[in-house]
Amino acid sequence: MPSTLSTLPDPNRVPSRGAVLIVDDDPHVLELLADVLRSRGFTVHGAADGLEGLRRAREIRPDAVIIEVELPGVDDFELLPQLRAHGIRAPCIFLSGRTTLHDRLSGLSVGSEDYVTKPFSPDEVAARLTAILRRTEHLSSAPPRSMLRYADLELYEDSLEACRAGRFVALSATEFELLRYLMVNAHIILSKNMIHEHVWPSNVRRKATIVESYVCHLRRKVDCVDSPLIHTVRGWGYVLREGQ
Repeated sequence: MPSTLSTLPDPNRVPSRGAVLIVDDDPHVLELLADVLRSRGFTVHGAADGLEGLRRAREIRPDAVIIEVELPGVDDFELLPQLRAHGIRAPCIFLSGRTTLHDRLSGLSVGSEDYVTKPFSPDEVAARLTAILRRTEHLSSAPPRSMLRYADLELYEDSLEACRAGRFVALSATEFELLRYLMVNAHIILSKNMIHEHVWPSNVRRKATIVESYVCHLRRKVDCVDSPLIHTVRGWGYVLREGQ
């Protein structure tokens, strides 16, 4: 039976330490974790499937999420990338009855901070969550990263990284300059000559093929989703925009 757990008030709880969203289709697990987290000062929200989890996360913008791997309404491990695509950066703990190394690595590779196998101790999950939040609070006190954003594409100028739909990729210096030029000039059609002049040093011989080659490399890294952003304008050049 799907759980309808929403915010769980407790008049005796200690001052709030943040909002946690638990997404699990097992109401017993959901209530058990909620009770323990609530006793430690967290405000707890719940959802019983992937679609409800995404909707609730967009509404409440939680400080942390706890997600069961095998959820109705979403493929394994896919809810977290969907949350990231909607700008939700909250740290995540995956819960799962699957204990293989492959499963644990899969969970960590999509961006979770921890992977806890069932059966588990709710107190241990709460302790792990507290430790993760302590680390992320420390990181959040650092100076903000310099970033460009267009749609669900982010470019970090201090690390030569891009992030598309929650997936981080490393860029070469040239790929970074190329993507930065496209993002700064989003919706503007840029000729191959314009791109070459801006991205490559003046002593590099101008060849259309070098621009084409690097655009191809860049697409493999940041346009590997259903809605590409880098578009070819035949006979002219390239443009960064949503849609065709």
